[in-house]
Amino acid sequence: MNLFTAVDLETVKERMQQLEVELDRLNFEYYMNDRSLVSDFEFDAMMRELQDLERTYPDLASPLSPTKRVGGEVNKSFRQVHHRLPMLSLGNTYSLAEIEDFEMRTRKLLAGSQFSYTCELKYDGVAIGLTYKHGQLVQAVTRGNGSEGDDITANAKTIPTIPLRLRGDFPDDFEVRGEVVYPFEAFNAMNRQREAEGEDPFANPRNAASGSLKLQDSAECAKRGLMFCMYFMLAPDGIPLPETHYGRLQWAAQMGFKVQPYIKECADIADIESYINHWDQARWNLPFAVDGIVIKVNQTPLWDSLGLTAKSPRWAIAYKFKAEQVSTPLESISYQVGRTGVITPVANLTPVWLGGTTVRRATLVNADNIASLGICQGDSLLVEKGGEIIPKIVGVDLEKRQPHPQPVEFITRCPECGTPLVKAEGEAGYYCPNADGCRPQIIGRIEHFVSRKAMNIESLGPERIELLYQVGLVRTVADLYDLRKEQLVGLGSDSTIQNRGADNLISALEVSKAVPFERVLFALGIRYVGEVGAKKLARHFGTIDALMSANIEQLTEVEDVGLVTAQSVHDWFNTEVHQRIVVRLRAAGLQMASHQQLADTRFAGMTFVVSGVFDHFSREEIKADIEKHGGKVASSVSSRTTYLLAGANMGPEKLRKAESLGVKLLSETEYIALTR
Repeated sequence: MNLFTAVDLETVKERMQQLEVELDRLNFEYYMNDRSLVSDFEFDAMMRELQDLERTYPDLASPLSPTKRVGGEVNKSFRQVHHRLPMLSLGNTYSLAEIEDFEMRTRKLLAGSQFSYTCELKYDGVAIGLTYKHGQLVQAVTRGNGSEGDDITANAKTIPTIPLRLRGDFPDDFEVRGEVVYPFEAFNAMNRQREAEGEDPFANPRNAASGSLKLQDSAECAKRGLMFCMYFMLAPDGIPLPETHYGRLQWAAQMGFKVQPYIKECADIADIESYINHWDQARWNLPFAVDGIVIKVNQTPLWDSLGLTAKSPRWAIAYKFKAEQVSTPLESISYQVGRTGVITPVANLTPVWLGGTTVRRATLVNADNIASLGICQGDSLLVEKGGEIIPKIVGVDLEKRQPHPQPVEFITRCPECGTPLVKAEGEAGYYCPNADGCRPQIIGRIEHFVSRKAMNIESLGPERIELLYQVGLVRTVADLYDLRKEQLVGLGSDSTIQNRGADNLISALEVSKAVPFERVLFALGIRYVGEVGAKKLARHFGTIDALMSANIEQLTEVEDVGLVTAQSVHDWFNTEVHQRIVVRLRAAGLQMASHQQLADTRFAGMTFVVSGVFDHFSREEIKADIEKHGGKVASSVSSRTTYLLAGANMGPEKLRKAESLGVKLLSETEYIALTR
């Protein structure tokens, strides 16, 4: 063990503090002022140096270090926190006449008082509250039900526009509230990545932002590119604040908060309506989604005079933009075949301008949706694009319907291979069952197989997979491992694959042979088997041979594997073409067994549920330790749970469920004693 003098440690501490201050400054300039003061290389070098120092000297690491922006903390349950003051919703209206009524009512209630209004954009995101003590972020909580929300502090720290430390003058203990939004550029990039990996794209930025804040791994949240914008400051006890809402936001901006630059002080209803009319059109040029305008009485001392209703303050109101809707003729319907064979109908429309973009196509979802909308040949369809990025069909323009309309009939055969379509019981969509002979399914499965969360073969993008399919080199995922350099060099109409590209591809395929069994199983693309399901199946059966020989009953014994999934797994492995693929992949050297070694079997037959934070283990470490001793880890408490392993700040719902079922609680100390 290395020993360091006090002087050495002091020198290290000073360097870490220098790096923290400089990285904070550079982050602030980049995210708040759009100024890049150093190159990405220089910034990354400083960040790596600080990360290395923190790993070497963890006791010297600051809880508010800029390295927290990249995440890494895992939180399997989000503790419920009561808000200091309720997070009330605002009264909503879509009518300018009701805004005029609000303004007239306010003037009547405040007769004799001088006041103005503020108008600001209503961001279409997720409301959260941030608590600061002594200038440092200590807690972030979602709105929840208005009275209490989820503690998302670890994830909030990864959002660059949430200050970890405040600047200048600030109250000693106070809370601000604001909106977390998903900027379009980051949202679209994330969807492109998900589609490349064979995952469904997010429907809209608001839902994606909400889901991102509840990710269990803060490192994943850090990758999302979320943005926080503050819109409200709770008045701390005994601290004088500016007496206008506008002034409070400007003060908050000086502390380091991102405050929207679009806020405007308005004198009267004419100013308010001018602001609304401007942004009803200009909103489409913004880099993030907004769904309305918030109007507030600017003079904060008057808020108490106006008071509250049961649900919302009387000193504010939200004007909601109507979702923009247009009517355009349906020219045709095309049908797309997905990786799992699901058929998605797509409306090809006469191009129309909507929400800042030209819309030519929109999904019709499935046959049931077409029938429920009552779409007929030659109809004009109503297309809507409110806070959504993706336009959607919401109805038929019946005023433009032609005489003697003929309902659209869904296709009965696969548009790619001609196989009759089938519809599984309980599912809305038709699919092509010719999984091993239908081109889009084959290519889609190969794309899934090479994706990051599966085999992670980066050298194989969609265009290269398409090329290999076209020239007949790859028809199944097993064919990938038969590729030779001489087959690859010079492929493509413009000889796109050269020596280096061929070497990289062969090398990436070789590296992928070390990918663990659970990811190989996920990569096979078995219907209904996702990343988590593959992991549970791999850990339960241990080897591909045990899994292939399992019957339906044995498969349903795996946690969270129901009858539908069990049937799908059983059918997949009992198909001859799939059995040949497994044989070839095994021969190529892929991992077909879990290499997790059991220390012993003292927890055999026992099921643990883990909740809370532990002193000697991370959550993932303690789960792995349970499995190493032969135990199983479940996500929820049930009558089959042997122990609830309880750490600090454990989930109250799990505790209540355990107590009601008589499940024994086990502390970390007691757990360690059991493993000795």
